[in-house]
Amino acid sequence: MSPHLVFDVSAEGRAATEPLREDIRLLGGLLGDVIREQEGERVFGLVEEARRRAFAVRRQEVDREGFADLFRDLSTQDSLHVIRAFSLFALLANLAEDLHRERRRALHVRAGDPPPADSLAAGFAALAEAQLDPAEVADVLQDATVVPVITAHPTETRRRTVFEAQSRIADTMRIRERMTLSDAEEESALRTITIQVITLWQTALIRLQRVRIQDEIEVGLRFFEASLFEVMPQINARVRRELAELYPGTDLLPQPLLRAGSWIGGDRDGNPNVDADVVATASSRAAQTALTHYLDEVSTLETSLSLSVRLTAVSEDLLALAARSEDDARDDEPYRQALRWIHHRLVCTYDVFFDEWLGGGSIGEATAYDTPGELLAELDVIDASLRADGDDLIADDRLLRLREAVRTFGFHLYGLDLRQNSDVHEQTVAELFAWAGVHDAYAGLDEKERVDLLVEVLRSRRPLIGADAELSEQTTRELAITAAAARAIRTFGPEAVPNYVISMCTSVSDLLECAVLLKEAGLLDPVTGTSPVNIVPLFETIEDLQVSATTVRAALAVPAYRALVERKGSLQEVMLGYSDSNKDGGYLAANWALYRAELDLVEVAREHGLRLRLFHGRGGTVGRGGGPSYEAILAQPRGAVRGSLRLTEQGEIIAAKYAEPRLAVRNLEAIVSATLEASLLDTERLGDETGSAYAHLDELAALARESYADLVHRTPGFVEYFKTSTPVGEIGALNIGSRPASRKPTEQISDLRAIPWVMSWSLSRVMLPGWYGTGSALEQWVGGDEERLSTLRGYYERWPFFRTVMSNLAQVMAKSDLGIAERYSRLVQDEELRGRVFGKIVQEHERTVRMFGQVTGHEDVLWDNAALKRSVFNRFPYLEPLNHLQVELLHRYRAGDESEQVRRGILLTMNGLATALRNSG
Repeated sequence: MSPHLVFDVSAEGRAATEPLREDIRLLGGLLGDVIREQEGERVFGLVEEARRRAFAVRRQEVDREGFADLFRDLSTQDSLHVIRAFSLFALLANLAEDLHRERRRALHVRAGDPPPADSLAAGFAALAEAQLDPAEVADVLQDATVVPVITAHPTETRRRTVFEAQSRIADTMRIRERMTLSDAEEESALRTITIQVITLWQTALIRLQRVRIQDEIEVGLRFFEASLFEVMPQINARVRRELAELYPGTDLLPQPLLRAGSWIGGDRDGNPNVDADVVATASSRAAQTALTHYLDEVSTLETSLSLSVRLTAVSEDLLALAARSEDDARDDEPYRQALRWIHHRLVCTYDVFFDEWLGGGSIGEATAYDTPGELLAELDVIDASLRADGDDLIADDRLLRLREAVRTFGFHLYGLDLRQNSDVHEQTVAELFAWAGVHDAYAGLDEKERVDLLVEVLRSRRPLIGADAELSEQTTRELAITAAAARAIRTFGPEAVPNYVISMCTSVSDLLECAVLLKEAGLLDPVTGTSPVNIVPLFETIEDLQVSATTVRAALAVPAYRALVERKGSLQEVMLGYSDSNKDGGYLAANWALYRAELDLVEVAREHGLRLRLFHGRGGTVGRGGGPSYEAILAQPRGAVRGSLRLTEQGEIIAAKYAEPRLAVRNLEAIVSATLEASLLDTERLGDETGSAYAHLDELAALARESYADLVHRTPGFVEYFKTSTPVGEIGALNIGSRPASRKPTEQISDLRAIPWVMSWSLSRVMLPGWYGTGSALEQWVGGDEERLSTLRGYYERWPFFRTVMSNLAQVMAKSDLGIAERYSRLVQDEELRGRVFGKIVQEHERTVRMFGQVTGHEDVLWDNAALKRSVFNRFPYLEPLNHLQVELLHRYRAGDESEQVRRGILLTMNGLATALRNSG
């Protein structure tokens, strides 16, 4: 009951993947040796038996019923051993696959093959071929920015020990790959890997306590040290240099293109654990991380730049800077003196920010930097002096990386977004108005009355409340959070908290309520109409997406709001919600609603002469907007990018993309290259077919939504089936992540957060949010008409949007397994309900696979994705024991065995499956 896959069994195909299989065998064998040594032959034999039977299931030599019998009477302790074994194998298999991708890319480079389509080299080649007008390029890329925004995920709170052990294994594997080792060196390398595997086996993969937001903040910061400090500045420098060569004289991108963002610690929509202290922690830890990096880099430069004035010429500016250090012992080494001065100023800056000295004290007249620009100016003095004497190679090494890092990260490191639900804003403003005597029944006003009142309040600098105000806990909390954001901005700079996102934004008053809260915190000046914080509406449901342009247009008709936008450089950012729109209307309907909303918003921006920046709220899975970033960006409608793009990066996807520099280079290049191409080239490629194509997708989306609604919203007992056949209840009960599973304590699907919704279907291998309804829509629309089928085939060949929709659907279908899903369905005791709902799922799954084949001309759902096909072939049998053990432990837990071991076992299976699937929610 899995989709059709055709595996390459040719000699050439096996040769290409043999190094991957060798790595998997090596790492799996070492893990097996460790298990035998640590737990004994009995446990090792149990793990091996599970492994053999899992592969026998794939070869259809045994059925799943017999395989499940292996675990039915297994003790919980032994179950934990098996779960940990297969979870660690998944982790090691991920590592092997990443190394194999590196290997294949290196082979292509050495062979002189064209660069991959998603690389910067290919992107710049495409721009060069297009022979664009430099003036037009300069206009489109004015204030261009690309911001990956890291967010938390309940399964991605990987321990630092695990993170570091993976890195050591990967580094050692690379040494074995690239060097000819002696027998002794090979033995030493294997010993190093084995030590790390032992460490992994003896390290608890999950924490016993509920994950705190502080833990999630630290996990997010880890990726800066792992890769982003190195890679983001490197790419910024390269893009600026390449564009200058392509379009000389245009002075493109004076500011860094790539910047970092985060939601961790600022996103409080439905998360009561985010308070003012958390906002302060998130912003201050980010600044600490940035300054610590600069201090380390300056210290290293001070050691290495030992150039003597007796042997080289230096500039007068450098000598003046060096003289300020008052370090007479190094009079002939002015670069070291200058760097010592910069180091002490950074120490002073750290002290001002955090009130703690790093050691060394101040020297002479050293004072803190007021802005990152002051630090950069002094580093530029060193750079100019080196270049004036012909030392460009030295200047272009570590010093250039540091200068670009300061430009990219400033003192704030990343922009921390605030986010809250519009309902909370309404309640907060209503209470403020009542306390201040502005209006005692704001919530009862109609929309026009609300807007008029809000505009009146926004005209005055007078605060609504004083220090003696007696307010509810919620309102006090909300005001404290915006006050903490204001302190972060005053301390670390205006980019520390650049955006305030309004969830479930449906009206102009929702936007103006946020403005009132910013005014109350001192972050919005009503007289000048200025604020360092962008007000960003988030449109999430399909209905809200459909009227998003109307809402923005109405807001811009209000002079007070229009003035705010104009003071921000006529920039209006809008966030698009992939998760809730999918949960609301299904995969195809949500994707098309998003596309249509973008088209409408582009038109609003054109009408009002504004710059539109779209913020794509993509999760890791296809059901939450996931999929390859390069293809997703190119699939945007024309005019929707124009040099600016923000997108969320979440959970285990962050580790898969940014755990080390090689991964980060590949993924950030893909995002930047796609942004440049989508901004400057016609990537839609519909031509005269545009109108008819849009009309056809309108029809397909309506059919898909109807099919999805028939199951999710209209099938009696569906909610009970979902809650019983998946681990959604346990996700909320077992302390996974810092955020509650639901926004409200209700039984409504609409109130369930998108992560547990998608994650539950992923763990049970149904993957429903990534495909359901599409098969019915395609089948009904085609209706046996060959001409209509030919039309869809044309869209698949030419239109990036439609091709990406079908390709992402195929990836989900490849990871689904309704044979395993049937095991989960047995958790539903009502046989009639089970048969009715699961029967619909099976029928739609078969229909979707069949229609995919007809539309694309390929029965193999992964015909164009060799990497994922390799992963399915090599790794997915190892998911089988984790799924079966999860079902078994869920049976025990729901039957009343709520022991710590059972609870931990369920949590470990969730973690292991998330690791293996790499995008579970």
